[in-house]
Amino acid sequence: MKQVLATKHIDKYFHKPKEFHVLKDISMTVEQGEFVSVMGKSGSGKSTLLYVLSTMDTDYTGELFLNDALVTGRSQQELARIRNQHIGFVFQFHYLLSEFSVLENVMLPAKKLAKKSHEAIERDALEKLEMLHIGHLAQQRASRISGGEKQRVAIARALINNPTILMGDEPTGNLDSHNSENVFDIFKRLKEEEGLSLLVVTHDHDFAKRTDRIIEMEDGRILG
Repeated sequence: MKQVLATKHIDKYFHKPKEFHVLKDISMTVEQGEFVSVMGKSGSGKSTLLYVLSTMDTDYTGELFLNDALVTGRSQQELARIRNQHIGFVFQFHYLLSEFSVLENVMLPAKKLAKKSHEAIERDALEKLEMLHIGHLAQQRASRISGGEKQRVAIARALINNPTILMGDEPTGNLDSHNSENVFDIFKRLKEEEGLSLLVVTHDHDFAKRTDRIIEMEDGRILG
């Protein structure tokens, strides 16, 4: 199986207010089409790990690989391009631009990547919205739709550049059980039908136990 993400001996320290060893010798992999959840108590280092894996935090030692290529040590400009092209993000809060339409929100990362024409991006965005059963909301303003719909729009936006891996930081943390179930089903479908890899930090045991594998963290280490 192809590895889409791998780390070798990653360590990270916070230096303020006092020195704190937050990630300790993290070596892990995520394979293509694998749906992995990361669990652990608050302060176990799971969100910090996600920010390192997503290339947004570069202050660490060790090595990070994406699609078998070493990304540690690349310039911020290169990392921004890698992130935009290969990593989709879904957060606890959807971070939609409320004055923009649903369609415009989904198109934004593709416009930033600037690899396709406006028409092609619009077509792709509509396709993603249809896939998530919210095509009918395309022209609605993002401020006018429900919380569950907003999170689906955020997932469509994360998928617009056809990333290698989708990362989630508590993506169901703000949703009721019905909408949490919808998000889980969408992720499972993306894994099974699109071969997408998913790495999701969650507190939700019901969500985690239905993923392919749980990475359990405690005090900055991966257990087991």
